[in-house]
Amino acid sequence: MNDAPILSVRDLRKVYRVGEVDVHALRGVDLDIARGEFVSIIGPSGSGKSTLFHILGGLTPPTSGSVTMDGRDLLALSDRQRTDLRKRTVGFVFQKYNLLPTLTAQDNIRIAQYIARRTATEDPHFSDVLKLLGIDKRLHHKPRALSGGEQQRVAIARAIVNHPAILLADEPTGNLDTENSSAVLNLLRDLNERLGQTILMITHNPEAASYGHRIVSMRDGRVVHAAA
Repeated sequence: MNDAPILSVRDLRKVYRVGEVDVHALRGVDLDIARGEFVSIIGPSGSGKSTLFHILGGLTPPTSGSVTMDGRDLLALSDRQRTDLRKRTVGFVFQKYNLLPTLTAQDNIRIAQYIARRTATEDPHFSDVLKLLGIDKRLHHKPRALSGGEQQRVAIARAIVNHPAILLADEPTGNLDTENSSAVLNLLRDLNERLGQTILMITHNPEAASYGHRIVSMRDGRVVHAAA
C-alpha cells in the first residue's frame, strides 16, 4: 500500500444558514486516506458524515479547509473541473441504487462510460469484475427483474467501470436485508483486496463498518476516534 495519501483533508468546515441560525455540519475535520485503503466512517444522524461525503465527492463546497484528492486541490478547481473529477476520479455508490428503470443492467453500467466520454468497449478485466460481483449473467435484465442485492451490485459495477481512484459509498446496504447486506459488504472488501480499490464507506452500522481496514467515528461535525 502506497504511503502517500490518495485523499487528504485539513480543517474542513461546513456551515449551513438555516433561517437566522448557523448550523455547523463540520467543525474542523482532519483525515488522511491511503491509496488502497478501505475506511469506514461511522456516526449517528447529524454527525456530519454525509456532509463530508458530499464535499469529498465534489457535490457541495465546504465553507473552509482543504481537500486534496489524487494530487489535486479540490477547492482550487472550477465547477467544470470538479464535474470532470466526479466523472473520472470518483465512483459513487448510494443507498438508493439510482438505476434507470428503462435500461438493462448492462446499459446502466455503460451510461457511466458515456458520461465520462469513455468508449464502451469490451474490457476483459472488467468482465472478471462482473463475475466477481455475480451479475455477469444478469446484464440483459432491467432493474425491475433484479433483486435489491443485484441492483446494488449493478450500481457498484457502474461506479467502478471507469476505474476511479476512490470509491465513495454512502450507506450502500441501507436498503438491503441481512443476507444481501453481507454479500455486498463482502464484495466491497473483495474489490479492495483483489483490485486495490480505495474505498471510503459512510455508515451508521457498526457491523458494516467492521468490514473496513479502519473505522473513523464522527460526532457533532468532528472526528472523535480513528481506530484500525
